[in-house]
Amino acid sequence: MMNASAAFRALHRPGRPLLLPCAWDHASAAALAAHGFPAVGTTSLGVAAAAGLPDATGAARGQTLALGRRLARLPVPVSVDIEGGFADDPAEVALLARELADAGVAGVNLEDGLPDGRLADPVRHAEKIAAVREAAPALFVNARTDTHWLAADPTTAAAARRAHAYREAGADGVFVPALTGEDGIRALAGELDAPLNVLFSPGHHTYERLAELGVARISLGSLLFRAALGRAVELAASVADPAAEAAAPPSYDEALALSRPWADGN
Repeated sequence: MMNASAAFRALHRPGRPLLLPCAWDHASAAALAAHGFPAVGTTSLGVAAAAGLPDATGAARGQTLALGRRLARLPVPVSVDIEGGFADDPAEVALLARELADAGVAGVNLEDGLPDGRLADPVRHAEKIAAVREAAPALFVNARTDTHWLAADPTTAAAARRAHAYREAGADGVFVPALTGEDGIRALAGELDAPLNVLFSPGHHTYERLAELGVARISLGSLLFRAALGRAVELAASVADPAAEAAAPPSYDEALALSRPWADGN
């Protein structure tokens, strides 16, 4: 029987991309698996915000590890977003990855964006990837570059340079969130010798068009978590006022701000 990592790897097919819904707790992941999605990811924003912690700062390591261990028991492969690895030391990042792999997690997402909004040194990030690959050889390592997400260097050339470096270090796939232009997506999908992952962007993308462009994985990121927050507030408000207008789901920044009063100690 194919193990979780091998099964997950096989789902990455250019032209027929894996649509990866991202959960923030056990119930949301179990519901997505029960619906029939062949794999489930996690959203670092959802996991952190659900615990009253800020995203992308390394604050939610314990919550991420605990959730990953629980979700690994689901009947589908699970990929865990581990932000930047929750450490600068490649050995510490590798230890976390090994713990997740030993629990049965199929893959991890490892980003090169830093909490201060800069991009990590690509050499250092490649060292993290290499350490994870050595510690957990079967784990599907999705190397995320935040060239576009942080608008630090939002060019296809910059994303490609980092993608190639991360592939050489042992990454299995490459994730470029906030890459929305069709020319850039097509160019990267054609240039890389690895599955290209993009973040679904309502208003920019459709599943069918991304498939035509050669994408192998489409992540929903924090979209479901934010939609759930918006719907919960909307439903509660409608009980008091059935005529209340529907509200849009919170943006990433609005959802992130929900943790700030507690994180700041105010």
